[in-house]
Amino acid sequence: MNKTQVEWVKNPDGSQGYSWNPITGCLDTCTYCYARQLAHGRLRATYLANNNLPSQDEPNHRRHLANPFYPRFWPERLKEIPRSDTTSKGIFACNMCEFFGDWLPTKWQRQVLNVIKSNPQHRFYLLTKQPWHVPNFSPFPDNCWIGVTVCDNWMATNAWKTYFDKFRAKVKFISFEPLLEDLGGFNELIIPKADWIVIGSQTKPYNPPKKEWIQKIIECADNTGKPVFLKDNLKPLLGDNLRQEMPECN
Repeated sequence: MNKTQVEWVKNPDGSQGYSWNPITGCLDTCTYCYARQLAHGRLRATYLANNNLPSQDEPNHRRHLANPFYPRFWPERLKEIPRSDTTSKGIFACNMCEFFGDWLPTKWQRQVLNVIKSNPQHRFYLLTKQPWHVPNFSPFPDNCWIGVTVCDNWMATNAWKTYFDKFRAKVKFISFEPLLEDLGGFNELIIPKADWIVIGSQTKPYNPPKKEWIQKIIECADNTGKPVFLKDNLKPLLGDNLRQEMPECN
């Protein structure tokens, strides 16, 4: 477990939170994925040293071993969250993978969720691009905040149709990062169903959204009383005084 640079991952006292990755890797092909860049960069050797893949019997198992971003399980990292630690932390769980990917063994996911449930003193964040799989694991413990990434209208459609009304979690949030399109009427459909809104830009390469796209989201959030967190990567577009609100939740 490490301190994270993801600004919205906060400890309950408002200080900067942590990341925790007992599962890594993803089979999606998002070109802007920072986790894939890290896996093929400075984390490459570390990941390639782990041969704990979803199945030893896959026809392409040997080829997958050479891909550092192929899904891997790190069971020793489950012990990084000791029950004896009573200091409340905010922990971004599995931010180096797609936790709700249907390619992951359910037993991996259940082990992570068991650690979350067994540590109610901490707040855990899970974020997904595959909201249609989230209901399979509902209900979630109150210390588990569940977010869906919405970058474009296709992802907004899936969030609206399959996400917020189909499972139970104390806090459900939307991460509009990277915001790549004007979401138009989808804002009115999905924002009222969320408890928290995060907005950010694509980085590496930097590709900021248009100001009017952001403003439409903020206006809809304000109209429905939802807190808004604008990520630091929007400063070149919006200036230094960014709203960075958190839900009022213990």
